Amino acid sequence: MGLPGFRLVKSVKISITFALTKPYFQFSTKATTVDKQDKTPATKRRRKSQKNHLWSDNLSWEERLADAVTPLWRLSYDEQLELKQKHQETTLSQLVGHLSGDPKSSSPVKNKLTFPLLPILPSPVRDGYRNKSTFSVNRGADGNTKTVGFYLGTGKQGNIVCVNGDHLLNMPEKHKLVARCYQDFIRQSPLDPCLLFHSGGHWREVTVRTNATGHTMAIVYFHPQTLTPEEVAVHQTDLVDYFMRGPGSVCQLDSLFFQESSMTRCTHEKSPYQLLYGQPHIYETVLGFKFRISPDAFFQVNQGAAEVLYGTLRDLISANTEKGEKQGKPTDTLLDVCCGTGAIGITTSPRVEKVIGIELIEQAVEDAVHNAALNNVLNCKFISGKAEAVLPGLIVDLSCTGGGLTAVVNPARAGLHYRVVRALRNQPNIRRLVYVSCKPDGEAMRNFRELCCPPDPQKKLTGEAFSPILAIPVDMFPHTPHCELVLLFER
Repeated sequence: MGLPGFRLVKSVKISITFALTKPYFQFSTKATTVDKQDKTPATKRRRKSQKNHLWSDNLSWEERLADAVTPLWRLSYDEQLELKQKHQETTLSQLVGHLSGDPKSSSPVKNKLTFPLLPILPSPVRDGYRNKSTFSVNRGADGNTKTVGFYLGTGKQGNIVCVNGDHLLNMPEKHKLVARCYQDFIRQSPLDPCLLFHSGGHWREVTVRTNATGHTMAIVYFHPQTLTPEEVAVHQTDLVDYFMRGPGSVCQLDSLFFQESSMTRCTHEKSPYQLLYGQPHIYETVLGFKFRISPDAFFQVNQGAAEVLYGTLRDLISANTEKGEKQGKPTDTLLDVCCGTGAIGITTSPRVEKVIGIELIEQAVEDAVHNAALNNVLNCKFISGKAEAVLPGLIVDLSCTGGGLTAVVNPARAGLHYRVVRALRNQPNIRRLVYVSCKPDGEAMRNFRELCCPPDPQKKLTGEAFSPILAIPVDMFPHTPHCELVLLFER
């Protein structure tokens, strides 16, 4: 897996250099052409098609689940990439249309891109690539309430069915094995599953995390209801016995965690993850750097494609410092917003003078600090807190230090808080900004517009506008319609 990733990273570096140094021309590959006769967006057509046959009588439950979780599984990989390329072009055409004063138009033909959109970078691994999977517990198609898999239907409509995911192309065999064993365990347990939070029950989801070398972590989520700590401990012991010495030992878990919570989602700070067995962390290597992964730490779900993504980011970020590097001294400071466990900053650290990362989740910051020390990286600093609260004061301090300032942002699907956008936009020292989004047609589009719109005193966007310079899609999620879009802005 390392060799294909290396080739992709090397090829994208050549493409980035070409795109940033040559006059822009419209790519005319098959992957970026659009059928002028069909004006219905591909996403809407796909969703309508899925909705129509999701509950069709002639499909098995397995096919319905595959259509919901991996909607592109019937297409060849080349066809998947072609569809994603078209979608990214349509999305970016919306941005071009908005900036040109025609926000309602999303036609790539009408709103010709004013910056290069490179061909999508494929994932080196296409099947079984996920390193993190969460399996739910609910009523199966046979009526058994202790079924472990993935939901079809909704609670609102009262038609939830939990379907085993053994056939899903994006799931590795180890994850499927742990899910099967967990189902076997809860079916032997005298405790009921927690299907709905107001109707009792205890056993909930199981999350499985693995790394490229096969080390495996499992996290079991449990609703204590009215059980005493002593009663909960009995069932914890049963869980350990099953996975360590019983039938579940076939999973060869390196870590078994347990989290008690009466909420749907709960952080480590609100309800600590209890290590029942094994090691507290697993480790993953990306571009030669080693990263510690805690139970709730964010890490890209596809290690091979993560190497392509981070290699691309490193080349984009450091393109502004190549002159300094040739003289033996990187010149830029990298501001890594939503830094997670520090992967972007640490992999880029040899190419910049200093890295400052900001992250909301305290455990992730602890991991980032540990990862920097683990890799003997001395020019990284990580700060815990809300970016919208930390960033304004931090940028004021950075503006006094001189030198170039490059920002990279990799937010969740909700995008950046408007105060973060405002702080980035209004800091004149930031001349280059790299935005990574897994959903650029969602809230990220609002961020793009705020970064690029004319100065607007009413919105307190007084700084010079950014301009999109280069877009690079990276296929992080084969068999699904999603990918990561790397968008470079400059001013």
